[in-house]
Amino acid sequence: MTLAEQYQQIRKHSEHICEPLETEDYVVQPIIDVSPPKWHLGHTTWFFETFILQPFFSGYSVYNPNYNYVFNSYYETVGNRVIRTDRGNLSRPSVSEVYQYRAYVDQAMLHFLTSPISEEVSALFILGLNHEQQHQELLLTDIKYILGNNPLFPAYGKFLTRFSGAESKGNNMLSFDSGIYEIGYAGDGFCFDNELSRHQVYLQPFSISSNLVSNAEYLLFINDGGYTNFNYWHAEGWDWVNDNQIKAPMYWHNVDGNWLNYTYEGLNPLNLNEPLAHVSFYEAYAYACWKGMRLPTEFEWEVAARTLEWGTRWEWTESAYLPYPGFNKAPGAIGEYNGKFMVNQKVLRGASVVTSPNHSRISYRNFFHPHLRWQFTGIRLAR
Repeated sequence: MTLAEQYQQIRKHSEHICEPLETEDYVVQPIIDVSPPKWHLGHTTWFFETFILQPFFSGYSVYNPNYNYVFNSYYETVGNRVIRTDRGNLSRPSVSEVYQYRAYVDQAMLHFLTSPISEEVSALFILGLNHEQQHQELLLTDIKYILGNNPLFPAYGKFLTRFSGAESKGNNMLSFDSGIYEIGYAGDGFCFDNELSRHQVYLQPFSISSNLVSNAEYLLFINDGGYTNFNYWHAEGWDWVNDNQIKAPMYWHNVDGNWLNYTYEGLNPLNLNEPLAHVSFYEAYAYACWKGMRLPTEFEWEVAARTLEWGTRWEWTESAYLPYPGFNKAPGAIGEYNGKFMVNQKVLRGASVVTSPNHSRISYRNFFHPHLRWQFTGIRLAR
């Protein structure tokens, strides 16, 4: 597949994700962590315009100079921006204007790609494609939060894949010997800078669950008073539970004694056999503690991954999000991509049912703050 074909395929997929939306859905921002779908479409377009077309395409004319302020996310190097909490206040540019912006940049990019490009530009281009794929997953999870917090619980659409995950097949503990293991990306394809450099770690003997925790298994924790017993929780997690009156995973609703779960198809009876989703690190830790077990480290997960079934839920690990030995931030704005976030966050491994095609690998390091759970986050146990 040519670079132009890759570009068109990924750009069209972002718009395909938004096809079921009403115009009003594009602008909503219920919480700081959820960006309006319109903003995602504009921001991913801004990335190609800012980092490829402006510096490398001679004669390119910026679509709208104000869009750098509107669609910049966190790149201090590039200039001022609308603060994250205010993205939902942007009634303008309109949805139609954002799509016009995408079409304008796409036309320029396809023209640009008709000529040979340098290794430097090629690397930026591939990063831009992967960046858009990251936002495709965010689009899907943000859309779910927007619709799932609407009191009408509207369905997103049934024509797309049913985003649930394979039903649980039971759990076995897989054992691994102590030893020195290689960790990090190995290969000559694309990876993010936080997956480098490949290095050795020593691991004690450990066991890890063959499958993810199911809804049925987690319901036992709830019924046993898991959310009301401080003994299972970190102090910070216990404060989070009480301050926010947390009693169940996100999207679970107890109606007249029956558990319902909001899915992309609307509010449905809880499927007990599906892998658990939408729990915070605090909840994952508490459940593991209740089971008399723990969460795996990211290194244990990577060593075990080739023997596991993974990819339906982002899996919380016990590991803090830190740089690998030899990690170096790239110069300029691209160096702000991952390194600046290596503080106060936990690593998640794997992928989820809404991860874009060809965007998952064993060395991939996702990262979130411990209280967040709007992504498809789940639990795998270790000991």
